[in-house]
Amino acid sequence: MKKLLLLSVAILGFTFVSSAQSISDNAIGLRLGDSDAFGAEISYQRALGDNNRLEIDFGWRNASTYDGFKLAGLYQWVFPLDGSFHWYVGAGGGLGSYSNDLSNNRNETDTFLFAAGDIGIEYNFEIPLLISLDARPEIGFGDDAYDNDDLDFDIALSVRYQF
Repeated sequence: MKKLLLLSVAILGFTFVSSAQSISDNAIGLRLGDSDAFGAEISYQRALGDNNRLEIDFGWRNASTYDGFKLAGLYQWVFPLDGSFHWYVGAGGGLGSYSNDLSNNRNETDTFLFAAGDIGIEYNFEIPLLISLDARPEIGFGDDAYDNDDLDFDIALSVRYQF
């Protein structure tokens, strides 16, 4: 009986703490990280409730021998840590495509899907600025010949304007 009472109090306390936070309705900015050679990503977050949101990231690269894009969508749950610090966890997926012109007159082209997880920490400044650091493991489902069917681990720093 004591265990049931303790569990009930813990769940009730977690519910009140989780709903006491406030995340911005919208945030837009840059996610700067590995991105598997797709460059910096434009990142947009939209609140879906008091403690959950949708994040959409679009990265692209256009160079003399390499062109590509990557679009990711993640559903995230946000939890308070201390004051303006929050941590978050999420899951989602996306798609990407690239073309690589090799030196021997060969062209490597592939389109792939991926599933992704996300875990990170963020800080909300007094001004409408949000900075975060996250890790995003991704598992790709593409052509084995182009090494798009493996596990990637992306770490990124994001800076977003909140409105």
